[in-house]
Amino acid sequence: MEKFVQLHGLVAPLDRANVDTDAIIPKQFLKSIKRSGFGPNLFDAWRYKNHGEPGMDNSTRPLNPDFVLNQPRYKGAQILVARENFGCGSSREHAPWALMDFGFRAVIAPSYADIFFNNCFKNGLLPIVLAAREVDQLFAEVAVTPGYALRIDLPAQTVTTPGRASFKFAIDEFRKHCMVNGLDEIGLTLRHADKIRAYEAQRQVREPWVFT
Repeated sequence: MEKFVQLHGLVAPLDRANVDTDAIIPKQFLKSIKRSGFGPNLFDAWRYKNHGEPGMDNSTRPLNPDFVLNQPRYKGAQILVARENFGCGSSREHAPWALMDFGFRAVIAPSYADIFFNNCFKNGLLPIVLAAREVDQLFAEVAVTPGYALRIDLPAQTVTTPGRASFKFAIDEFRKHCMVNGLDEIGLTLRHADKIRAYEAQRQVREPWVFT
């Protein structure tokens, strides 16, 4: 998992509440269990004018010019600002995969669905909770400021605007440690690889029938 320490990134605003995981990555694209390749179908039903299916050449599909991520000013955005209850719906881990594959490293919203919130941390996508009034301010500023970028400092737990307003956010210390050090659940396990190998060696001596 890629480390997350600090990020200075362009912001894209998604001014919709209750964005569910089927909107983030529609069900027809869930056949793959790879963590990559989902970016072109992020928000598929909103980004394109026709219905998407796996294997389609997305470069030839008609884009919806009114959808925020299709607007040139938000190309290359790494931070998504959203409304309350982001990531509701089914528990598909493909939702954070798709957001990250598109290029997002962080999401800022007043609230999230619990399972989506947890899945983000497991995959290196930082979900930041700010007060509704603070999110309102970000939406207002990004709307009138082309190239609007935020600075996120995870160790300091701050989001800083171009005007130098700073918002503090809360995060569990263990989750912060994992994000800063790029440790997912596999990475945490591998830190104990020597102990695991030693245990397995002892077990082969103690219970050899298990390994025959």
